[in-house]
Amino acid sequence: MKTFKGIDGVPAGFGPSAVTIGKFDGVHQGHRALIERIRAIADERGLVTAAVTFDRNPLALLAPDKCPEPLVSNRQKLELLATTGVDATLLLPFDRALASVPATEFVERVLVHALDAKVVLVGKDFRYGAKGAGDVDLLIELGRTYGFEVEVVDDVRPEGERRVSSTWIREILAEGDVRHATALLGHTPTVSGIVVHGAKRGRELGFPTANLTPESEGLVPADGVYAGWLTDAGTRYPAAISVGDNPTFEGVAPKQVEAYVLDRDLDLYDHVVDVEFVERIRGMVAFTSIPDLIETMRGDVERAKQILA
Repeated sequence: MKTFKGIDGVPAGFGPSAVTIGKFDGVHQGHRALIERIRAIADERGLVTAAVTFDRNPLALLAPDKCPEPLVSNRQKLELLATTGVDATLLLPFDRALASVPATEFVERVLVHALDAKVVLVGKDFRYGAKGAGDVDLLIELGRTYGFEVEVVDDVRPEGERRVSSTWIREILAEGDVRHATALLGHTPTVSGIVVHGAKRGRELGFPTANLTPESEGLVPADGVYAGWLTDAGTRYPAAISVGDNPTFEGVAPKQVEAYVLDRDLDLYDHVVDVEFVERIRGMVAFTSIPDLIETMRGDVERAKQILA
């Protein structure tokens, strides 16, 4: 997949194309269905496919107090989009300049001049341009003027009434139900970060952990213990993962992610690793004695092995 950063990053002569536009936070099943549709159209008509997205949720600029925490970082989003088979992604910086571009000008600059769009796929509630003034009806009208078709894609509702959305997935992750989140995402919830030195309590207890920096990428699920995977330099290891402030000990940073690689002692300090959450084993508990904690951790490790086998 080619990645273009900003309109000026699109090479001259790109297209003609089939395009979809969105935040693509999480690149979930709804997003994937939409991209699958534009790929089918592109194959029929000999077009290239392009996804247009933004470097942040527009609310981060326009209404920061209402902006939710993103499911994935820009790097993760681009990597996930690459797995969908889309030919190119245009990552637009959502700054004051872009936020002030009128709807018609946005279509002219992005869809017509930069991408040479012949088909544009959007959801029924798609809004664009300054103050969200542009809607689907205007987009259809502009398509007639500039020579592109507009297709409105139905929501994906895998479980009945509720549509797949980043909001729903955030709610599920806040409950720790990473299996359900995986089903809606189409991929495993993953946090990426640098392994840093911790208090080494895990090593003292016989379970040395890789502690991720608090500035990790990706939305961390609810506090608790999980079965999952740690990937370092392309090698994937089964792991038992702890998330939380570890109530048994004082002075532990909230939402600390610690991964114990099963049956291996690896030197991962300063490595950038991916930690995938497969299934929640239990919630976080404060123990009254260290022996009780160690016994429970042994049980967590055995349960993780069973889940990942």
